[in-house]
Amino acid sequence: MANVLVYELDGKIYINLTNKCTNDCIFCLRKDKDDVKGQTLWLDDENSGVNDVVEQYEKILRQKPDNDNSEVIFCGYGEPLLKLDVLKGVAKYIKEKYPQTKIRINTNGHANYVYKRDIVPELKGLIDTISVSLNGESSSEYDELSKPVFEGAYDEVKKFIKSCSDNGFETVASVVEGYKGRHLNLNKCEQIATDLGAKFRVREWIKNGY
Repeated sequence: MANVLVYELDGKIYINLTNKCTNDCIFCLRKDKDDVKGQTLWLDDENSGVNDVVEQYEKILRQKPDNDNSEVIFCGYGEPLLKLDVLKGVAKYIKEKYPQTKIRINTNGHANYVYKRDIVPELKGLIDTISVSLNGESSSEYDELSKPVFEGAYDEVKKFIKSCSDNGFETVASVVEGYKGRHLNLNKCEQIATDLGAKFRVREWIKNGY
């Protein structure tokens, strides 16, 4: 099966760069299914580059009846910033050819820890919005829900959100609410997001996914 690197969801174009992730969230869609609306997002390999993504992107764009290219989201079955160079290359292509297109990244906020540097400034001019999964009001709650592969992940997430805001990006901190009847302290989560300079978004848990 060919790698699905670009797919559509609710009329928007999404880019699926990798299946690797530094979290193992208990509510992750991929724990229960291997597709999004019939589009299999499990990759056969991790070797795809910028040209592979661009080829699929242009193909999907040609097939869209309204040729809507208003927003592109880096979000798939893994953490997109683990493919930082590919992500930057694809974003650069889109911005140069379709400058009106808004580009968003949905990320777990671990990239600075992974690369041992602040990668956020590298995204200037390429990315419009960065949505970061806050996923809790405390380190213990975050670890329980997100199951990161390294210690201190919650603090890294908050530092990443702050860096995004400080660097002038539209920054959103999100939480997943209602997982199997579990409820977060949304007021406290929103206050944390606000203190970090981010907007706050609640994502309702979808029991059966898309």
